[in-house]
Amino acid sequence: MLPAAKPIREISGLRPGDLGDDILTSTEPLLLRGLVRDWPMVQAGLQSPQAADAYLRRFYGDATVNAMLGAPEIDGRFGYNDDLTGFNFYPVRVRLDTVLAELEKHRATEPSPTIYVGSTSIEGALPGFLGENDVDLKGRDALASIWIGNHTVIAAHYDLPDNLACVAVGRRRFTLFPPGQQHNLYVGPLDFTPAGQAISLVDFARPDLERFPRFAQAMEHAQVAEMAPGDALFIPSMWWHHVEALDRFNVLVNYWWRQSPEWMDTPMNALMHALLSVRDLPPAQRQAWAELFRHYVFEADDETASHIPPAARRMLGPIDDNTARAIRAQLLKRLNR
Repeated sequence: MLPAAKPIREISGLRPGDLGDDILTSTEPLLLRGLVRDWPMVQAGLQSPQAADAYLRRFYGDATVNAMLGAPEIDGRFGYNDDLTGFNFYPVRVRLDTVLAELEKHRATEPSPTIYVGSTSIEGALPGFLGENDVDLKGRDALASIWIGNHTVIAAHYDLPDNLACVAVGRRRFTLFPPGQQHNLYVGPLDFTPAGQAISLVDFARPDLERFPRFAQAMEHAQVAEMAPGDALFIPSMWWHHVEALDRFNVLVNYWWRQSPEWMDTPMNALMHALLSVRDLPPAQRQAWAELFRHYVFEADDETASHIPPAARRMLGPIDDNTARAIRAQLLKRLNR
């Protein structure tokens, strides 16, 4: 018997203009009940799927989107084929109105193919939509995306940016795990992924505890949110999240932003380079490099380079755009040897 996930902390009574730093910089997930319930998109969806479809089409021109299509046999769960040499769906580039028509066509079909448009720029696909459906992120430079589909299951994964996910149409279930649970979630390949992020290989609906026994330990740390239209969920950077769209027509709007300067690269580049250059060293050398990383990166403070004159510290001093460009140039020179 798996441990039950704990409910995510809830906050009620907020509106799209009420989000402060206490929420937008939280290091714990927060369920914001009814945050966007007054959005016209939400109100249309509460009327009917047809009304929601019509509302989306108000903003549609002729944009094409990336869609993922799966056979009924995958039961909405996107992932790998049995031997992880490929995927259990196929991607297509298609007009958004074609996707909406297919969703309408299969709305009453059981079982039905899985149809999913993920992480699509709202400004590019539905210009004007944010003029009626938006939140105030207090000046943060956020990417606003829309996700549209039928019954879908997105395997547990993490994102580098902070994330505000707003349920516009349909119900969703989010199951979250704190950073550090990758060992218990049995994560697949880093460089061959269904949609850009490494995912858990565990089927949460039917977990194989003989193959994935530590998943029970992951569930000891799990938090869950059962979300209705108009609810929003703040997901801090690097938290693992498993997402289930529970109805026949679902729309999610999310905002991504980072709490770091624009010049900073994704840490995934550092991880990949460490796999290339550190992981397979002899144990004593690997431990020596672990100490260097601890000193210069993970426990760096004002004392790390205090013995070097400030003007001579270079990359050990404060990094700005110019320093970042100089470091990248050195890296490129070293990598292109």
